[in-house]
Amino acid sequence: MFETVEHSADLCVVGGGLAGVAAAVEAARSGLHVTLMQDRPVLGGNASSEIRMWVCGAHGKNNRETGLLEELMLENQYRNREKNYAVWDSVIYGLVRGESNIELLLNCSCLHCGMDGSRIVSATGWQLTTQQVHRVTARLFADCSGDSALAVLAGADWRMGREARAEFGEDIEPEAADHKTMGMSCLLTAHEESAPCAFIPPAWAKTITAADLPHRMPHPERSTENFWYLELGGDGDAIRDTERVRDELVSLAYGLWDYVKNAPENREKYANWQLDWVGMLPGKRESRRCLGDLILTQGDVRSGGAFPDIVAYGGWTLDDHDPAGFYGTGAPNIHHPAPSPYGIPYRCLYSRNVDNLFFAGRNISVTHAALSSTRVMGTCALLGQAVGAAAALAVRKGLSPRGVGREAIGELQQLLMEDDCWLPGLVRALPALTREATLQPPEAEPLRSGVERPVGDVENRYDMDCGDAVSYLFDAPRQVESVRLIFDSDLNRETLPASEGERHLNMAACRSAAWEPSCVPRTLVRAFRLEGVTPEGKTVTLAHEANNYQRLRRLPVGQRLTAVRFIPESTWGAPRAGLFAFDVR
Repeated sequence: MFETVEHSADLCVVGGGLAGVAAAVEAARSGLHVTLMQDRPVLGGNASSEIRMWVCGAHGKNNRETGLLEELMLENQYRNREKNYAVWDSVIYGLVRGESNIELLLNCSCLHCGMDGSRIVSATGWQLTTQQVHRVTARLFADCSGDSALAVLAGADWRMGREARAEFGEDIEPEAADHKTMGMSCLLTAHEESAPCAFIPPAWAKTITAADLPHRMPHPERSTENFWYLELGGDGDAIRDTERVRDELVSLAYGLWDYVKNAPENREKYANWQLDWVGMLPGKRESRRCLGDLILTQGDVRSGGAFPDIVAYGGWTLDDHDPAGFYGTGAPNIHHPAPSPYGIPYRCLYSRNVDNLFFAGRNISVTHAALSSTRVMGTCALLGQAVGAAAALAVRKGLSPRGVGREAIGELQQLLMEDDCWLPGLVRALPALTREATLQPPEAEPLRSGVERPVGDVENRYDMDCGDAVSYLFDAPRQVESVRLIFDSDLNRETLPASEGERHLNMAACRSAAWEPSCVPRTLVRAFRLEGVTPEGKTVTLAHEANNYQRLRRLPVGQRLTAVRFIPESTWGAPRAGLFAFDVR
């Protein structure tokens, strides 16, 4: 008999990809006790060192995802200029371990759940390393596992495969419904050496020639090349067949690198290239999709998703992959047009038939067509943060997940915007003290717009010289508890060579000899000070920061003051300091 370890939490999150991490951290920072159960030894899911897919999200100018994802990205740019995957793993791990309200269970696979009617009461996992059974009793549960491991055990409604075109009027879907999905991939990474290096393939590697690659020619000299088109499994069962498909993918991966290194047409060009790593854990694009009170469709995406209960946004194209994957005869994927951004409603993030179950990530309530856009990890991180905030509201107010949507959706939206999650079309409510104070200079008024990024032709940003001040003046001494700042982290930043024209990727896949390390965005304010004026007229330093590298900063104050002023002292390289928000409360 194996030992059973009991845990108690407000929220149990199953799955430690970026969606699960964001859900757990947001809920923990909001005061909930959270248990995060992850079946792998590292966090990050498809973004982790085990799979190594870069984090993609919304296309278009100023549409980069912020909130907890931006916090992770900026930490990585500061600590991990060389884009080392061990360091990236530590960035994600550090975010979770830094929260005292999170109990982390790694190497723990969810295999059972206890039910009371239509409510989950416990989730039980087997921990490989300790050979212990862990049972988590909680008020709320969030399935962020990708494959919906907990939701299936709980009897939640779900789908897998492609809907018939007529069911939701989706013109990119097949005429008849089927069980086909997008496939899974085992990725590669490589780098360029200063001298030639040999590659001898294993005997079991596939033989690949140029004739096998009419739409998929490898280009390791590009830092964006990760061989994602080594994809299989979409025409079978995306869960049951994983081990078999993995074996086939690995043989393809070594065969493809053999082609890169040893084919006559490549031998000289890639003589100095060295294989670093081949993934043994397939990264999945699609499997089960849970069903909520609303199923997001292709039409919803294309219409812009102007939902009253918007809690996140997407903006990747409708990027549908051939279920045959590498063995398909045509292009490996088709980018059907979609607007960026488009709204994603809260009703897609909780179960329609299990009363206390949220979900976030690629398993939310969408059709296959809509999933082809919502599945990317930048979007999934926003969905996870929305679930974490909703769980906190549910506990605080004694509501179910559905009840939050009916009774507190406006409060949820404001909580998310307060945590720097942009919700297109909405405006963040300002604290009363900020609204009532006199702002100097008057041209700094964009700091009180409630929109904290450029939108369209409106910058919503105040630019100032280092050493200058922006101040709030009060008509009488007021208690100031805290200050909130949003800096310009360059939402359009690029760290790749301009010739590649790509948006910034959190990690590099292949590194040529010309590859350059990343850096903190030049536009960020690096050093600043916060000053206050006491009722006696004395100027006091409230905070001084010499090495800021984050976009969102909250600073405690806890003093009665007649004025508060912010003074930037330096940036990470930009000639002026940019600020989107300056709140006092």
